[in-house]
Amino acid sequence: MKTKYIFVTGGVVSSLGKGIVAASLGKLLSARGFSINIQKLDPYLNVDPGTMSPFQHGEVFVTADGAETDLDLGHYERFINCNLNKTCSITAGKIYQEVLEKERRGDYLGATIQVIPHITDTIKAHILAAGKEEPDFVIIEIGGTVGDIEGLQFIEALRQFRLDMGSHNVLSIHTTLIPFISAAGELKTKPTQHSVQQLRSLGIQPDILVCRSQHAISESERKKISLFTNVPVEAVISCIDQRSIYQVPLALEDEGLAGQALARLGIAERNTVDLTRWRELIQKFENPNYSLTIGIAGKYTQLSDAYISVVEALKHAGISYQCSIRIEWINAEDCLPEQADEVVQKLDAIVVPGGFGIRGIEGKINVITAARKHQVPFLGICLGLQCAVIEFARNVCGILNAHSAEFMNIGDTPVIDLMEEQKQKIGLGGTMRLGSYPCKLTQNSKAATTYNTLEANERHRHRYEVNNQFRATLEAAGLQFSGTSPDGSLVEIIELNNHPWFVAAQFHPELQSRPERPHPLFCGLIGAALEKRQA
Repeated sequence: MKTKYIFVTGGVVSSLGKGIVAASLGKLLSARGFSINIQKLDPYLNVDPGTMSPFQHGEVFVTADGAETDLDLGHYERFINCNLNKTCSITAGKIYQEVLEKERRGDYLGATIQVIPHITDTIKAHILAAGKEEPDFVIIEIGGTVGDIEGLQFIEALRQFRLDMGSHNVLSIHTTLIPFISAAGELKTKPTQHSVQQLRSLGIQPDILVCRSQHAISESERKKISLFTNVPVEAVISCIDQRSIYQVPLALEDEGLAGQALARLGIAERNTVDLTRWRELIQKFENPNYSLTIGIAGKYTQLSDAYISVVEALKHAGISYQCSIRIEWINAEDCLPEQADEVVQKLDAIVVPGGFGIRGIEGKINVITAARKHQVPFLGICLGLQCAVIEFARNVCGILNAHSAEFMNIGDTPVIDLMEEQKQKIGLGGTMRLGSYPCKLTQNSKAATTYNTLEANERHRHRYEVNNQFRATLEAAGLQFSGTSPDGSLVEIIELNNHPWFVAAQFHPELQSRPERPHPLFCGLIGAALEKRQA
């Protein structure tokens, strides 16, 4: 079968869940035995989200090959249970950078560089690159909303791509909002009508509409939408709000989304649709036997998207124990020692996630002190590990001015520092370890027992490391280095033996957690929290 391309656009408002719709469709097609690749086209001019504030754009997701990407790629990987790569995340900035570099090299032989054809041709080339391995389907989500000035080049590229490939190889799905006006007591279809009109004015007639709403769309409303948008009524799909994003694929399966996509691409429906395990996960999610409250201490607590993979990884581990997870956000910037003591003792477990910059560092350290003293299960991630090392150095080893070289004042001791080979590199991304690296685990450690192996590969996004000059001192005081790089030169995991679960990782375990394959370190945390609760 020749690769088919499915584009997902959005209209009316942002945050409609195009990424979840795209990921859900990928899940439904993979459940039918089709092979899937999935790509995000983002209209902003940053080359990638790596230098963008989480307040503006949420979490930066990192692929195994080291691409810093939009958080939607995390949803794609979690739903389809796959590993994506650099070809799956394209920004307008990356496209313009590539075109301008070619122009400077003289590749265009003196031609005038224009949005059409140079920018649009480059976009189309990247879309084709996502289909290079010839999957059955490539699903492409176009970021932003139809009508955004910055997104016009992507919509135009879609129009051209459909002409180039033939309409039988390209499908357009448009996600819109059907708002409920409480004063009138009814759903309103006019925003959807206008959104499709805008899309059609740009040369794209959608094949399928996915209509987000708080209430189910009636048959008469579907017929009205169909009439004004030129979309067949059976291809007007209702997508009402769900308790969990993991329920969306099942809701869209009931609505017939995958069947409609196959029909409009001329592909016969498969007899077998294997969603058995996914349904079992939802059954566990909806019928928990336990409930835990997990604290997350960070500086972006007003925006849960900044830690979306951590939150989802906790849910995955919770589902595996048939346990509901409630998140309590702790603003590390305001967390004094007494407050940390009071808050942490009420929690079943605590997570200190990654981040950059000095804001909130002392609050995170205070939270870690409380978790260590009061035997509350703790998981540190990236900067969370570095804070745990600083806390242990100060309060157990007596190195009172222990700190990270990232934040040091005169007289501080750098127990966290740049490695020598990193110090000569320049640029914010140049000094970072990005992507997947191997990790060697110490036999009989908590980490090795939880992983059930002595080797792992985990994704990194950081530039500072545990300073090897202090490892002997820290180890002598009881800090175990239970995971290192294969040559032993870099610390990857630390833990305490005299604690129910005090483990921290220099990498980001949340990036590889899946609903169907929860990450071992998060399972270890939830398991320890349940043991503590039952005791």
